[in-house]
Amino acid sequence: MDPVTEARAPEPLTEYAHRITRKVRAFDRRHPLLWDLHFTGFWVMAALIDYGGGGWRHNAHNLDVPGWLLFTLSLGLSVPLLRRRTHPGTVLAAMVPFALVNAWTGAALQAALLQLAVIYHIALRRALPDLWWATALVMAPVLVSVTRYGEGSWDQQIGSQLMSITVAALIGITVRTRRNYTEALEDRARRLETERDQQAQLATAAERARIAREMHDIIGHNLSVITGLADGGRYAAAKSPERAGQALDAIATTSRQALTELRRLLDVLREEEKNQAELAPQPGLTDLDQLLDGVRSAGLPVRTTTHGSPTLPPGRQLTVYRVIQEALTNTLKHAGPGATAEIELSYEEKAAVTVQITDTGNDRGADGPPRDGRGLPGMRERTALYDGTLEAGPRPHPEQGWRVRLHLPEETPQ
Repeated sequence: MDPVTEARAPEPLTEYAHRITRKVRAFDRRHPLLWDLHFTGFWVMAALIDYGGGGWRHNAHNLDVPGWLLFTLSLGLSVPLLRRRTHPGTVLAAMVPFALVNAWTGAALQAALLQLAVIYHIALRRALPDLWWATALVMAPVLVSVTRYGEGSWDQQIGSQLMSITVAALIGITVRTRRNYTEALEDRARRLETERDQQAQLATAAERARIAREMHDIIGHNLSVITGLADGGRYAAAKSPERAGQALDAIATTSRQALTELRRLLDVLREEEKNQAELAPQPGLTDLDQLLDGVRSAGLPVRTTTHGSPTLPPGRQLTVYRVIQEALTNTLKHAGPGATAEIELSYEEKAAVTVQITDTGNDRGADGPPRDGRGLPGMRERTALYDGTLEAGPRPHPEQGWRVRLHLPEETPQ
């Protein structure tokens, strides 16, 4: 398939579902109580409809259960769901007595199945050993019903309930594992960024100290000599013009020596930078594969599309590399779980290039990453060196995610 055609392929249905799920989760984080009220209200209405519409009679072992008791059991098995996320253990303990009465009277209300939602939250939020006592509490009403009414085989009823509990617990454990994995990746990215900044600061401080020592040895010493010669020449000028002339000659000689040593120091610094560049060259387009492999190993799928042939000088290659690196770093930090990224590089004549990096992450608003970060300002500074343009912002509606577009114009001869 042609790369351009592949890049413009329709969005998969699973990606659309992931986007909807992320929006629902984002709403839940902003308004947890509102979501809990809607969730609980839905199941309360479902339980009351089952009771009021007579649907419970299809599964009941005893059709003579008083209406007031059915109403109480319906509320007792649904209303506690309001606190299922913050206090799942307490909610389950509050629902079990109603479930026992439901089983003992033979009403067999379907609202008893709402205990499985609490099992899910126990697996999601509590220590995993808590599932054992939670399973025992949920199984107790089943044992009461089988013992009292004995309809169907024991292994069928008990096995069916155990299977439902297992499925609910496995879903909770899976979501919990995925959440922990995502948090670990985000924490790793933060620690790596902090370590990188600290190493840069230490290297800068060490280099400044080294240059300061060299400058002190060269300039400080020679300036002290020049000052002494100037003071001596001033006194000698009145009594011995010849001595004053000698002092001026010495000042000129010392100044030339200082200037020569200063040039040598600057040459050494440039030579060290050159040697370091030879040992550890600045990254370029040939290092993109290694960068993308690292990003993919961190959990972010990345797809690339290339148009034209890369014929850029090293400086432009470094700018393209750093912009892609920073854009992918922001995606890892801000896009959230399930995000993907796509890179499209278009090479033109005379070292012109256009790069677009898009992701399908969470909506980060018009301002994107925090304003006190260094990523976007750094990208813009690199782009400005080549009179280029950099655009960063949300993707056009209805697409979800973030887009960074870099354009470096044709290289003009100097």
